[in-house]
Amino acid sequence: MVVMNKSVLVATLGGQPQVVPFAMDALLAQGESISQVILLHLASNEDRMQAARQKLRDEFKDGCYGGMPCQLRFVPLQIGDSVLTDIHNEAAAEAAWQSVRIMLSELKIGQHRLHLCVSGGRRIVALLLMSAAALLCDHHDRLWHMYTPDEVQKRARHGAIMHLRPEDGMTLIQVPLVPWGAYFPGLRAMAQAPQEAVAAQMGWLRSSERQCQEIYQRLTERQRDVLIAFANGSSPQDVAETLNITMATVNTHKTVILDECRIAWNLAPDARLDYRYLREKFAPFVRTMGQR
Repeated sequence: MVVMNKSVLVATLGGQPQVVPFAMDALLAQGESISQVILLHLASNEDRMQAARQKLRDEFKDGCYGGMPCQLRFVPLQIGDSVLTDIHNEAAAEAAWQSVRIMLSELKIGQHRLHLCVSGGRRIVALLLMSAAALLCDHHDRLWHMYTPDEVQKRARHGAIMHLRPEDGMTLIQVPLVPWGAYFPGLRAMAQAPQEAVAAQMGWLRSSERQCQEIYQRLTERQRDVLIAFANGSSPQDVAETLNITMATVNTHKTVILDECRIAWNLAPDARLDYRYLREKFAPFVRTMGQR
């Protein structure tokens, strides 16, 4: 069993420092234990950015947040040994993506659970973080969008308000994150640049989708229903109850489907497979079919 260390909040940062404590307070209210906050940003000497950084240092004074140990770390995006002040071409985007990829990879090697908040800073930085997350994150990690009512945004602008009350209506909304690297671990090793990562992802996905489609086409209608239920995370008992069939029937259909998988993926006849294998292999395929 993999033991996860304490959670890490990774957020994109611009000139609005309040998004960080807003996210922190919401996660802590959910019972999360955040040991570190990492802020991705473009380098800037603008007064607004400098003021935002100082406000956040004040919030995390002496390595604590709200009386609890929590380290704050600013991570400027880089190209080579130089920090990026803007992303104005593909070379800069590639370099920034590599910075994000390396950082996320180190965190996952350390077995941290990640909370990714993409509501601050430049949009392209958020997109780069989401792109790398699809490759490196797993099912333990979460991607968040922050909804803040317009009136509250105006009052809090530039850090005028750093903490909100429950009645202010700010909500963290979990965004679906499909961790392709968890489904296909080879992608992580293959990705050395954004172009290669995209090509690798698309190649793996096309191959897997084709095999899933071929298996799906060979099944009967009822077997497809069973497969879709397993892919959506149901247990055998759940499938029996949902489809109003016996456990024996569920197991018969499951055996046929797993035999098809052994053929499609060239697995040994005695390879030990169960319904969880169907969820891991077919969940992305079923999502693309719109069956959820």
